[in-house]
Amino acid sequence: MITIESNNLEDTLDLGRRIGRIVKPGDIISLDGDLGAGKTVLTRGIAEGMGLDADDVMSPTFAIVNEYEKEGVTPLFHFDTYRLQDADDFLACGLDEYFGRGGVCVIEWGNIIGDILPGNAARIEITGVGDKRVIKIEGIGLC
Repeated sequence: MITIESNNLEDTLDLGRRIGRIVKPGDIISLDGDLGAGKTVLTRGIAEGMGLDADDVMSPTFAIVNEYEKEGVTPLFHFDTYRLQDADDFLACGLDEYFGRGGVCVIEWGNIIGDILPGNAARIEITGVGDKRVIKIEGIGLC
């Protein structure tokens, strides 16, 4: 596990960019943290690091999943499972099919569906208040 301190929004975006440069098709990243912790900001950085238009990245709270695609770039599938009760809701909507589509899946509130995430899914937990964050990463080699 890696622990990183983020002192501001730009630090969180930069960490996301670093992650975005090393992710591979089929990677799954579970993001957890309180409302406003920075999950979408981190996802925006991941998109930018992957070569996608980060300005388009918004929390898919009501849509559950947003797809970000650009020719020649691995797609990013950005989920927000906050409104789901559990993994059964995720499965009932057929959202698990995204895991096999060759993109990178970033799942906000991943703990809600944690029991169906593959064992090799990376897990990121963001905690903190104000601009300061502690980000714990398990399963992504950033070194």
